[in-house]
Amino acid sequence: MKKAITIMAFLFCVAFSNAQNIDIERYVRDWAPTAVREMYRSGVPASITLAQGILESRYGNSPLATEGNNHFGIKCHKGWEGKTMAYDDDEKGECFRVYDSAAESFRDHSDFLRYRDRYKFLFEFSTTDYKAWAYGLKKAGYATDPSYPEKLIRYIEDYKLYEYDTVEEDQLPAVAEVPSGTVTTESHAHKPSHEKKASRKTRKDKKGKAEVTGGIPESPLAIEAPKKVDKSEFEEFHFSLSREVYSRNGVLYVLSVEGETYSSIAAQYGLYLKNILKYNDLSEEEELLPGTIVYIQKKKNQSEKGLDMFIVDDDSQTLRDICQRFGVKMSSICKMNGIPEGYNLTEGDTIMLRSRR
Repeated sequence: MKKAITIMAFLFCVAFSNAQNIDIERYVRDWAPTAVREMYRSGVPASITLAQGILESRYGNSPLATEGNNHFGIKCHKGWEGKTMAYDDDEKGECFRVYDSAAESFRDHSDFLRYRDRYKFLFEFSTTDYKAWAYGLKKAGYATDPSYPEKLIRYIEDYKLYEYDTVEEDQLPAVAEVPSGTVTTESHAHKPSHEKKASRKTRKDKKGKAEVTGGIPESPLAIEAPKKVDKSEFEEFHFSLSREVYSRNGVLYVLSVEGETYSSIAAQYGLYLKNILKYNDLSEEEELLPGTIVYIQKKKNQSEKGLDMFIVDDDSQTLRDICQRFGVKMSSICKMNGIPEGYNLTEGDTIMLRSRR
């Protein structure tokens, strides 16, 4: 009798495992094109997106996915203005985001990682280094499960999701169909992207593995090292031969050194003090610490293309910090976001850096 029960239990486990594999393979087949498109748009590896979707949504079968199209367990967080639903997770009745289509969930997942400072270091990893991304997500606090990275890696390797990290964008279907069973509300089913396709190249990494090197952007928050400027192009300035001048968002700036003031920098470049203060969103001169960005030109009305927003994840950040970081005027940022110049930022605030038009 015991032997019969053992055999039945074994057969049940095998049947359950086979059914689970079929469901996961269906999920990957349905959502791989969307994950690859998101990789080219945002820089998040397709393998990571798919593995997180499998794990967080129970391959599309969790209540969050079936009722709210939320495939990545993203909670409401401050600043979310969309639909919500309550769900028991780390605590009872927590607030989670609800989307009009699952495709919107995939896009929001990419932007959630792309526009938050806590995740910006991930974009320094190769798109084929799924292990670094998996452990990086845990380090950044995406999940509380201590075995979260290992679970992602197991899905990626068991179902060869890493192969999607090197799929060429032009190999994807022209229109991504909404998979059967996907919940859609109102009229917001997934539509094909009309964004211009980025160029793509491949090379071999150190292990001989193909790696995408073109067409996938880094996180817009991962500001590059200062770009040096050819001083001969700017006749209106009298540049010191020994001092480097840099550019951000097409605006010239210098990095202050010990003992300098805004007045001394203004004098060095033939500017009025009131002008250099205005360029740096200051009403009066203040202490200038070494290594501070000091713009010597008017900042722009919006950030560079591709850098649409900034999501605050540190209460110590100020609105001026953001304006200086991205080379955008304070007045323009306030107008775009409908906030006063003295607005105090809190974690979760979304600050638009480019006009929505």
